[in-house]
Order: sequence, then C-alpha cells, then structure tokens
Amino acid sequence: MEKKQFAAGVGRRLGRAVAAFGGLAIACHAAWAQAPAPAAWPSKPIRVVVGFAPGGSTDVMARILAQSLSESLGQTVLIDNKPGASGNISAAEVVRAAPDGHTFLIAPTSVETANPSLFKSTLLPSRDLTPVATVGRTQMYLVAKPQLAAKDVRELVALARAKPGTFSYASAGAGTPPHLACELFKQATGTQITHVPYRGAAPALQDVLSGQADFVCDPGIAFQHIRAGKAKLLGIVSAKRSPFFPEVATVGEQGFPGANLDIWFGMWAPNGTPPEVLARMNAELAKALALPNVKSRYGDLGAEPIAMSTPEFRKLLADEGATLSALISRQKIVVD
Repeated sequence: MEKKQFAAGVGRRLGRAVAAFGGLAIACHAAWAQAPAPAAWPSKPIRVVVGFAPGGSTDVMARILAQSLSESLGQTVLIDNKPGASGNISAAEVVRAAPDGHTFLIAPTSVETANPSLFKSTLLPSRDLTPVATVGRTQMYLVAKPQLAAKDVRELVALARAKPGTFSYASAGAGTPPHLACELFKQATGTQITHVPYRGAAPALQDVLSGQADFVCDPGIAFQHIRAGKAKLLGIVSAKRSPFFPEVATVGEQGFPGANLDIWFGMWAPNGTPPEVLARMNAELAKALALPNVKSRYGDLGAEPIAMSTPEFRKLLADEGATLSALISRQKIVVD
C-alpha cells in the first residue's frame, strides 16, 4: 500500500508540475526560437541538469564528463541535480531554459522513450528538447538468488512455466528500465512471473540476494556479488554479450529473442540552441568518451562510454520508443 501511495503521489505531483511547465515552455520557445549563436561559446559556466540524486549511475556519468568538458571547453561544467518523477522534472527544467548553449540535460533515454507512455503530462522530450548525443550505456543482467534451482535462462523458464505465478522478480520501480526489461523477458518467454517494485535498484538487488525475490534485471550493480558467488548470473538482457562477462550468453542466444533492453544515457538541449553549439558539444563529448580514464571510470559503474552522432542518437530514440510504447500498452504497465 505504501508503495502504491508513493507512486500515486509522484504521478499527481508530476502532472501538476509538468502541466504548469508546459504552457511556460511553449511561451519560452516562441521567444527563444530565433536565438542567435553566441559570439564565443561557452561564455560562462555550463549547467548540466540531472534528474536523479547524487551517487547514481546517471549522476556519476555526468560528473565524469563534466570534468573532461570543463577542461576542453575552458568553462566550468556544473551538475544540477533535480530528482523526481523518473527524470521528467529535470527535463521540464531544461525545456524552460534559454537556448544559449549553457544548459543541457543528461538522462537515461527512457525519459523520452518510456515516460511519455507512462506519465500523463504535456512534456514530450522528442518535441520539446533537441537530442545532442549519447553519453554511454549499461547493459542489464538477469541475476537470480543463489538458491534458485536454475543455472541459466532455459532452466528458469522451464521452472516458471511449470509453476505459473509462483516466481517473482524485483525491480527498481514501476516504469523503470529494469522493470521494462523484465517485462520484455516475460513477453519473450511466455511466462507468468510476479513483479515486486522497489524504490531503486539497490534495494531490489538486496532482496534477491537475501532470497526474498527470485531474480532481477540488474543495471550493472551486482557485479561484485556475482563474482563472489552470492548471486547467479543467468543471462544478459541485451542484444550482445557483456564485455564484463563475455562467457555468459544473452537471453536471445539461449532461445528467447526479443528480451533485450540496454539502458542508454544521452544529452539533450533546449530547442533553438544554435546548431554550431550542438555540433561542438557532440564533438567534445566524443573526445571525452574516448579518453582511457573515462573508460576506466565508466567500467567501475559497469558502463561503457559509447558515443553516437546526433542522427544515430535520434534513430536509437525512435527504435527504443517504438519498442517500449508497444510493451507498455500490451502489458498494461502503469506507474500510479
């Protein structure tokens, strides 16, 4: 009951907040539409808005990049955490910002590919923000409790099919990428498995480790537990094998195609930001993501620093959006 009340409260607050922002954003866009390119960019510190609390994957990635960008751009890059409503509050903050190249958003792509189907709001990032580039990804890992009587995905599916509705999976919360990944898994395997939402990936993983839930679609925080034998890695919920566990087959390779969802992270800018600024930022991000120390620090997060051009990023958003909107509709996924 407490979790349902929490989710409902978030939904109501989001609706009020973003509805208020929506009208203001339209007015702002009309005023900013013809914003001239700055004479010298950047001419002041750059603010990067992050929709999650300090210490999470999105925040840490943003801070790693902020350090490199500060050096290459010659201006301080500041991280401004605006947590709430799965990143929608931060997106609305950037929609309202002046498009002068000094405010950007870093967020998981789900803010554009899943949130519009999950939340009743006037905010639509694909319309209200401009994609700049990817800043990396984490894959998801099907991690099971140590005592589960299955050593791979095939055996888990056989058990779940033999006893429909008796197995459970934990998630980071309703509508989060780990939740959606596990729903793709259920869809691909034709299994009936109970969803148990938590308030974050860490508590979800903890209840799998303690045996309270059978498995989780983990966003890369379980590595030490897998290597220590405290959890079982049954498969990779991705189209490709993980560079961190190359010996473990994907769910598709184990006979169940369609269960693959990476967590991509990207950067957006307010509409009307000068194209030369966007191009420069895209290029500087690519340089930063190629640095050995950035790759090493990403690896500590279980992440990969993958750069994409703006057209490639747009295609990723379109493809992921089509997959997730169909899944959310078919599985009747709601957040309140």
